[in-house]
Amino acid sequence: MNTFGTRLRLTTFGESHGVAVGAVLDGMPCGVRIDTKFLQSELDKRRPGRNKYSTARNEADKIEIFSGVFDGVSTGTPIGFAIFNSNQKSNDYDNLREIFRPGHADFTYFAKYGIRDHRGGGRSSARESAVRVAAGAFAQMLLNEFNISVNSGVFSVGDISSGDVLDWDLANKSEIFSLGNEDAMKELIMKTRDEHDSIGACVVSVASGVMAGLGEGLYNKLDAAFAEALMGINGVKAVEIGQGTNASRLKGSQNNDQIAIKNSSKNLIKNVEFLSNNSGGILGGMSNSDDIVLKTHFKPTPSIFKSQQTINLNGDKIDFELRGRHDPCIGIRGCVVANAMIRLVIADMLLLNASSNINNLKKIYN
Repeated sequence: MNTFGTRLRLTTFGESHGVAVGAVLDGMPCGVRIDTKFLQSELDKRRPGRNKYSTARNEADKIEIFSGVFDGVSTGTPIGFAIFNSNQKSNDYDNLREIFRPGHADFTYFAKYGIRDHRGGGRSSARESAVRVAAGAFAQMLLNEFNISVNSGVFSVGDISSGDVLDWDLANKSEIFSLGNEDAMKELIMKTRDEHDSIGACVVSVASGVMAGLGEGLYNKLDAAFAEALMGINGVKAVEIGQGTNASRLKGSQNNDQIAIKNSSKNLIKNVEFLSNNSGGILGGMSNSDDIVLKTHFKPTPSIFKSQQTINLNGDKIDFELRGRHDPCIGIRGCVVANAMIRLVIADMLLLNASSNINNLKKIYN
């Protein structure tokens, strides 16, 4: 499927070495201020060729909006946009026309369709994620109306961790979006690249200002939606919420977040305070008003420049070495994509929640 979301629906198109990648974002309410400078700045964070820690493919990633925006605000109609490809080097992939690259989607795409685009993986390429970043920026413009923010940073690269303190100021100015221990992370990335290899990474994301009650109780749970969205990013192999895998080692008395009241306000829902956040801001598939905390784990980039064993379309054993331009650590630019997908999920749940209560509908129609 190429469509994501329930009320705010994103349908993407395009391939890595095609004319463009693009999308239709349907369901954005009318009247949201569209900040094109912010939109482009988010794409600039993810764009290839921005520094030595990413692929050398140098795309401007300039977005063109075709519909759904008039006089600087959304019209309520589908927002259509595209990012045109300009720096493809398709010849770098000629030797892969009949070869399945280890760690890539080459084999599975061929098994499903009986045909594949060998030029950078075609539709399976992370090039498509530029569209998700743009859509996430549009979603953030909606979230701004409710003072909801989402921030992501690189928590670890290989076995180099940022530690217990998450430095968001550092992440905002870091070339690799590091939350701490930046120099050691950079050194490991460059050492791995010099060895013609790649390295994995973990990204931490925090959504603040999310009101209680977003998410559905059973089949569209907020945590399940986050997991689906983040696992759908190229190279993601695990997602944790709150204590994540550590919760399986705790007792209930350690994991439960005890509840208190902030003050004597009559608004009970807005006055609740959780004394810890082991749940990661989600209980029973719904937001509880605390910070939503997620970890996204990216595998090492499968495109490495070492001799590897594989097979060709005839089933012959092949030893080959890859050519081309690739990220030594996909978690770096993947950090920007994870942030975008979280924004999209929250915006979708915000719209979905609007019809959860008859009183909400009466406020609109009465």
